Amino acid sequence: MLIRPFRFSSFFLSYPAVSAILLIQCMLFAAMRPPFFPNMKLFEALSGVNLYIAQGEAWRLISPVFVHIKFGHLLMNSFSLLLLGPYLEHAMGKWKFTLLYLGSGFFANLASFFLLPLTYNHAGASGALFGLIGAYVALIHVFRETMPKTSRQTILSIAVISVVMAMMQPGVNHTAHLSGLVAGMLLGGMLLKKKAQSPA
Repeated sequence: MLIRPFRFSSFFLSYPAVSAILLIQCMLFAAMRPPFFPNMKLFEALSGVNLYIAQGEAWRLISPVFVHIKFGHLLMNSFSLLLLGPYLEHAMGKWKFTLLYLGSGFFANLASFFLLPLTYNHAGASGALFGLIGAYVALIHVFRETMPKTSRQTILSIAVISVVMAMMQPGVNHTAHLSGLVAGMLLGGMLLKKKAQSPA
């Protein structure tokens, strides 16, 4: 359910939103890591610095979703998007999926702004990715009468394991993870319910 078979030649046409997100974050990472001359100014302009958000730089509530400072972080988040994204984009459509992803990331960053110190600085797509996990939990509720029991168990297991593993990692933004999860459950539930109620 979470992984859909695909050919690389047709992946972009089948999942344009997932493909666009992957492309943007990879291009930004490459722009910050040119050979011999790392461009930290781009990272500094796009990362989520609470002090700068308080001074009016509101784009920092969205831009950190696409910014990664380390290759391992980019690789892990890209793989997570490839794992979680295609099925939801297929189920919701590209525009609703994009709204879910960016909306979850926005609320995760907003929670980080209000609940963490002004000196806090963060980047990465973890809040948006936890929003996708939250949307899968919402999927169980919306389609509880038609979804096989094994699929429900798989989704809940992945959600619980992801939350537990995230909470066990030191030095990560737990506020963004949990708020992204809740935002994904609420926003995903609304979008999926509209999708389920729309005529075929």
